[in-house]
Amino acid sequence: MKRLLLLLFVSFSHLLVYRCSAQVGEYRSALAIGLNGGYALDKVSFSPTVKQNFHGGLTGGLTLRYTCERYYSLLCALQLEVNYAQMGWRELIETSQDTYSRTINYVQLPLLARLGLGREVGGVMGYLVLGPQLGLYLSDSEKRGGEWSSATLALRPNHVVEQYDLAVQNKFEYGITGGLGLEVNTRHAGHFMIEGRYYFGLSNIFHDGKSDPFGRSANGAIVAKASYLFDIFHKK
Repeated sequence: MKRLLLLLFVSFSHLLVYRCSAQVGEYRSALAIGLNGGYALDKVSFSPTVKQNFHGGLTGGLTLRYTCERYYSLLCALQLEVNYAQMGWRELIETSQDTYSRTINYVQLPLLARLGLGREVGGVMGYLVLGPQLGLYLSDSEKRGGEWSSATLALRPNHVVEQYDLAVQNKFEYGITGGLGLEVNTRHAGHFMIEGRYYFGLSNIFHDGKSDPFGRSANGAIVAKASYLFDIFHKK
């Protein structure tokens, strides 16, 4: 299954590149670059289950967008980002006063197909982004509070405690991300965007073999962000 998902991931990336190389609509050639920043609410999907609240973290980085054509009313583009993101999980421990959170820092590279509908210049445009995302582990840290005794650990549901002393084992992750946004296009000041996304992780943080404690340990995040881009060139 993992090999199949990876094959689909690579195939989709090639499809995005092909879409902008095979023009069928009105020609466009516009390159814009800028910055993005926002906040991510993350949970890690564990099997067996670990109860959690959302873990909040910052995200931000560089955005590069190439617009290749207008197809009927849709403006088609490819978008590449290089982002720093704070992911992780914050446990909901109801059996004691213990608290625990883990922050995992990544460099993330989304490769997105972007379809916009609205004013291309001097107006407002709604848009959809969808595509694969890669992540490279940088570091992690944890925070513990409460008693943290053998007695409180024994009260954990299903006695699931292996995650506390387990280092991040898979330094590379991949998944699918997508979302909706609103863009204000000005004639001279650039492009201003607000956006909401969801990231669904297809890979696990920890090993998932038969002898490992977790069969699944994948990130899943809701992301809200704002971006500003300015045009390098814009040709019709």
